[in-house]
Amino acid sequence: MASLARLRVSRRLPQLARAIQTSADTTQLASPPTDLSQPFTVKLHEDSFRGYQCDIPDLEVEVTKDQLLGMYKQMTTMRRMEMAADALYKAKLIRGFCHLAIGQEAVSVGMEAGITPEDRVITSYRCHPFAVLRGGTIKGVIGELLGRQIGMSHGKGGSMHIFTPSFFGGNGIVGAQVPLGAGIAFAQQYMNKDAATFALYGDGASNQGQVFEAYNMAKLWNLPCVFVCENNKYGMGTSAERSSSNTEYFTRGDKIPGLQVNGMDIIATREAVKYARKWTVEDKKGPLLLEFVTYRYGGHSMSDPGTTYRTREEVQRMRSTQDPIRGLQRYIEEWGLATEQELKQLDKNAKAEVDAAVEEAKASPEPLLKDLWTDIYYKGTEPPYMRGREREEGSTTTKRHIVLYRLSS
Repeated sequence: MASLARLRVSRRLPQLARAIQTSADTTQLASPPTDLSQPFTVKLHEDSFRGYQCDIPDLEVEVTKDQLLGMYKQMTTMRRMEMAADALYKAKLIRGFCHLAIGQEAVSVGMEAGITPEDRVITSYRCHPFAVLRGGTIKGVIGELLGRQIGMSHGKGGSMHIFTPSFFGGNGIVGAQVPLGAGIAFAQQYMNKDAATFALYGDGASNQGQVFEAYNMAKLWNLPCVFVCENNKYGMGTSAERSSSNTEYFTRGDKIPGLQVNGMDIIATREAVKYARKWTVEDKKGPLLLEFVTYRYGGHSMSDPGTTYRTREEVQRMRSTQDPIRGLQRYIEEWGLATEQELKQLDKNAKAEVDAAVEEAKASPEPLLKDLWTDIYYKGTEPPYMRGREREEGSTTTKRHIVLYRLSS
């Protein structure tokens, strides 16, 4: 009986662990800045991180006025872009799949602030901000959503297939980008690159078998791969608690250490990414798991109203109390870095930039029929012929390959 009682107590113990802080505005000034042209120190909330088999990042962080204003501009611009996509979809100018990241801006912008151009990023279909921040353009993303030639994939990829030299896309197959990310990290290691790959996936994809297979290979070979779970609480229309027996995703890597992060505080996300990069690249400790606890305001995709499995009150509460942009706005204003009017001007500038990009994208023509046969391979890597573009050609090419094979064997 005593052993049974101990078992019952041990099962309850994890519930006593401190929960991660998910407010967007709990970082405090360590001391008031005397010269705004110089870095100053702030202190993150003590529950901004939780570690699994690793220490947590330092809570005292150096920031600058330019860094915070730059991240504010990027977050407001990314949200304006996603809001424009929302409006274009509802106007039936965008068709097909479209997954927006409104509410999750602190993850993409914080990540970009913590990595280098040599690092690589790969994610799922909620990819638009990453595509812009990794070297793309707003008009390129909007144009791609509209299916126009100005799009980053020339209007042929759509919402889920946008790429840059350092961003390996949105990927439409749930969880498939995770082993691809491990492969990219393997290539970096093989070529002796001092860089990391950040492979992002959602809580909904976290139960995919290929995710755990990628964990195993990454740890076996100590790849410079950071597995990043964007836990926005809902996989499509299913809450994390209904789909996962272990919702502490940062602990799922077995022998891979993990870090849970307040994904609504831009300073916390940046510091977590910097910590992860140092872990994998500088300290060469192998892979690491990051879990950003965040929230999406809209549905899983544009076809999902997002209110059948959660209440409107819940969404409104998150918008009004834990919004990442409003949290950073509060820091900037309270710390005397900019006035409310100056930030409103940044908002207006972001809206004007996105509006101009939308008009340019809408004016771009649709792809031509002949464009169906181009961009199958990365430029410069095309074979001398394409198989199966047309029925006759495919048949002829196949026969030629058979003859060449027999002659060479």
